[in-house]
Amino acid sequence: MNSKQKVALSSIFAGFTLTLFKFIVGILTASLGILSEALHSLLDLVAAIITYVSVSLSDKPADSDHNYGHGKIENLSAFLESILLFVTSGWIIYEAVSRIVTNNFHVEVTVWSYIVVITSMIIDFSRSRQLFKVAKQQNSQALEADAIHFSTDILSSACVLLGLIFANFGYHKADAIAAICVAIIIFYISYGMCKKAIDVLLDKVPTGVTEIVEDRLKLNKNIRYYHDLKIRTSGAYTFIDVNVHLQPDLNLKDIHSLCDDIDAQIKKVIPQCDVTVHAEPDE
Repeated sequence: MNSKQKVALSSIFAGFTLTLFKFIVGILTASLGILSEALHSLLDLVAAIITYVSVSLSDKPADSDHNYGHGKIENLSAFLESILLFVTSGWIIYEAVSRIVTNNFHVEVTVWSYIVVITSMIIDFSRSRQLFKVAKQQNSQALEADAIHFSTDILSSACVLLGLIFANFGYHKADAIAAICVAIIIFYISYGMCKKAIDVLLDKVPTGVTEIVEDRLKLNKNIRYYHDLKIRTSGAYTFIDVNVHLQPDLNLKDIHSLCDDIDAQIKKVIPQCDVTVHAEPDE
């Protein structure tokens, strides 16, 4: 089991524990804020399971049916997780507005209300830091999406905690307002995560990568000029294709050596990339 699978599996355990804890306390206290947090954590648990499956499958090597590997499973996973968060935010807003309209604000604030929220924030902070660390090391969008899930929990838990404090002083409407704040936070972050996943699935060039590759190509004195630079990503990998024009009197061995050098120079600045260099004689 590699580092991506280990951290994804630990997220499943954390998600299950938090979901169960929040649902029990939310039902006992009738707090919409805590129940919305419980539903958020439930979808985080589902997302963690999706992440574990995706990172397990995405590392499979390329085969005859998937010539570019299975990396986009991670991007599809991130997209599905963002959809789950959109659904969560919609439900929370609907339930909160219903309570405000019907003036149904019965919330029983107990010491357990505070324990579950504070415990959740501590666990979420720990998990998000670990997930972000491994996501950056492995260039994994699926783990990054999972880290974002836990990060949104920290922000939303802070809103719920504020709502509980107000409810404890008799202002019970604050619980529903806190729930709406949670939903808005979830929606905003989900939008960014969804857009990023769709960009990869549609083969959009990552921001700044073209400039980095072009800088390397321009530094190479053996390249007269280049054209048809194409860049796409799939999971943790970046695929780069480029046509370069070289001196016309070079032999095949020299051309091969120069193409290897171009490949190596690009890989120094773009980690985990696959470079295809097509050499042409410069007339």
